[in-house]
Amino acid sequence: MQQQTNSIIDELEDAVRNGSSAKRIETLRRVTDLFLDQGQRLSDDQVEVFDHVLSHLVTRVESRVRAELGDRLAPLDYAPAGVLERLAWDDEIAVAGKVLTESNRLSTPTLVEIAKAKGQDHLFAISGRADLPEVVTDVLVERGERKVIRRLADNTTARFSEGGYGGMIAHAEADEALAESLGLRIDLPLKYLRDLLQRATEAVRARLATIAPPELQAEIKRILAAITSKAAPPEPKRDFSLAEAAVKRMKGLNELNDAAIARFAETKRFDEVAAALGLLNNSAPTELMAKVLEGPRADLVLIPCKSAGLGWPTVEKVLCNRPAKYRIDEATLKLAGTDFAKLSPATAERTLRFWQLHDRIDK
Repeated sequence: MQQQTNSIIDELEDAVRNGSSAKRIETLRRVTDLFLDQGQRLSDDQVEVFDHVLSHLVTRVESRVRAELGDRLAPLDYAPAGVLERLAWDDEIAVAGKVLTESNRLSTPTLVEIAKAKGQDHLFAISGRADLPEVVTDVLVERGERKVIRRLADNTTARFSEGGYGGMIAHAEADEALAESLGLRIDLPLKYLRDLLQRATEAVRARLATIAPPELQAEIKRILAAITSKAAPPEPKRDFSLAEAAVKRMKGLNELNDAAIARFAETKRFDEVAAALGLLNNSAPTELMAKVLEGPRADLVLIPCKSAGLGWPTVEKVLCNRPAKYRIDEATLKLAGTDFAKLSPATAERTLRFWQLHDRIDK
């Protein structure tokens, strides 16, 4: 075994230094076969040598070969951790997907960093992992779009923080399928189950009362009975009149500019920020702007800000000070800056018109 391992390592090093593309692929497959057949008997030192050389080799083969390697190594609990991490960071989801979903060789900090930096396909792959810890699901709830959040809700082994549950409930407000999935989770704390059922449509309530597991049915029916018999009075309509009057005066004096909005954000005067964004966006409803500013997704804030013609330094102040459950982290803020630069005013304006026309914000 030792002799075979040394021979393969020598071949690997030669393939990295001198081999053709075909030679590298052939060697890579032979090494993978060795791990599948005998990897459990390799010493830690031998695995570390393989890891080092493989990590160099995978950077020199095409994506379909990297994807094949990831698919074969992902299920192995003795596979080289370094090369699996490199594959997990790959921009090609065909390469990273199975590793992100299945490999137990990825550390929690690595998953967190990938979830903060990569796009929705990578987040979707992570959301299907078994036993996801709260620190990972927090990032997925903050950054994930609908398909990610739905898969996360269906992942019965995923664990959520208080903020994570709250974010999931917020996403479910306009998504009946998500509301059903959350309502069927036996780990959903009662206060969030009550909140979910309070917001849910009658159709969702009826289905949950029928299809929920026995340990949940009684509680769901009890909550629904309480909602029916003692409906909570509607919350009073939020009054933005003072903020709207203030920003109108400022616009009349040509003082409603980036500097003014940045000051509003820094002093936590978000009624004024919302009113200013509404006024600068052809009198869009202030209530709609407030909903965007106070919602769970930082990326949606970019849309009215771009449409209003604000500069990135002002938008950065808004994102860093907005009244949200999560403080924006450095990686998400950096990604927001990149996205803001890419977003065109025309696209932002069309999206804003869609929100107003359909009276909803995409989750």
